[in-house]
Amino acid sequence: MSLFDIRVPAVLLRIDRNPFHHGTLGAVRSLGRAGVEVHVVADCTASPVRESRFVRQLHPPPPPLASPDDIAVALRRVAARVARPAVLIPMDDAGAIAVGRLGAELAPAYLLPRQPGALSAGVADKAELAEVCASVGIPHPVTLIPDSAAQAEGAAWQLGFPLVAKWSRPWLVPAGSGLRSTVVVRSVLEARELYLRTQEAGSRLLLQAFLPPGHDRDWFFHGYVDRFGALRGGGSGVKRRAWPRAAGLTAVGRWTPNPQVRELAERLTRELGYRGILDLDFRRCGTTGRYHLLDFNPRPGAQFRLFTDTAELDVVRALHLDLTHRPLPAGSPRPGREFVVENYAPLTALRPPFPRRGGRERAWHARDDRAPGRAMWGLWGRHVSRRLLDRVRGPGTEGGMQAAGRVVRQATPPSAGGHDLAVGLPTVTSPGVPDGMPDALTDDEKASSR
Repeated sequence: MSLFDIRVPAVLLRIDRNPFHHGTLGAVRSLGRAGVEVHVVADCTASPVRESRFVRQLHPPPPPLASPDDIAVALRRVAARVARPAVLIPMDDAGAIAVGRLGAELAPAYLLPRQPGALSAGVADKAELAEVCASVGIPHPVTLIPDSAAQAEGAAWQLGFPLVAKWSRPWLVPAGSGLRSTVVVRSVLEARELYLRTQEAGSRLLLQAFLPPGHDRDWFFHGYVDRFGALRGGGSGVKRRAWPRAAGLTAVGRWTPNPQVRELAERLTRELGYRGILDLDFRRCGTTGRYHLLDFNPRPGAQFRLFTDTAELDVVRALHLDLTHRPLPAGSPRPGREFVVENYAPLTALRPPFPRRGGRERAWHARDDRAPGRAMWGLWGRHVSRRLLDRVRGPGTEGGMQAAGRVVRQATPPSAGGHDLAVGLPTVTSPGVPDGMPDALTDDEKASSR
């Protein structure tokens, strides 16, 4: 008898248009292998996901930058076709935020975790996340939010170079604008030019202390908080290889138990009353050893399948079981298990895994679902060719961020010799020392990393 209530289908929602989001395929396979009927609401026209044998039906997604009303209309249309209550799983931030706000309206057609409707938006917004970290004592890099071009220049001087610039709501950055969700800034002029594109980007510009990367400094934590508030499934992992190198998304990740990272995740979810799937990104400070929270993604991370325990439980399966009031099997962690994204780390994917207990999972290739892996290479080759042609034709517009009139600052404890970087601007403080940030990513690359 199946552990799952296979009478209840799953609906995966992704508004982002990135065709190489391997996390969506991971969710399709995870639930499909359990016998759950899987519907995908996403643009899969040029995506390997459409080739999976575990996809029951594809549905057109809401348009980019859709309003909550537009998203509700699209989801109600899917619910009418599915014709019975389904577990709804957003696979990107825009979807998670919309679903959080629409929870009451979408019931009873969809089963969702119960939590405050604005919470997903609050933790996904990078400006609000800095305040959240300050309020619960979670280390976070020094973050300044200017409300004028002059303040952007002043903040850049205060932080020093290089520094990191981010848009607080990167999912609002328009496609084709040339703006990037995160970029390393090396001059006052760059900081000023980014601020001047605030209106175009659609959200606030954050300037953040640059915290150098290094060996075993980039960590992530995936988990599921059940309806009783217990953190289930998932675990902590370390980024072994990134794309772009040393600066980007997880190309190779390894399940590595880390009590400090888990304690931070438990404290954060407990203080917020968070329910559902989460994906947290941390950077360990090479000087102090503290782990600084960089991102809180209120949905599955793209590499969530790394954390598949001995009972074959992952966070997506945990969500379905919990929302259908089925018991979660008691499995054991599989430390050493690896997750490899073949198009970003092809040599690692071809290399046989070292003998370790956890084994290895590849993002695209699977013995029981071969078509997506074959499709990926053809689509990826065309994607890379287009990118190379774009570079030959000339450089695009760099940067992309936005701002408002506030500064959030991570204060250093007196014992660490901290000083106020935001002179003349309001501050929010919490314990910690600045840590590193990822280098610049394109919108497609950023979306693929999560």
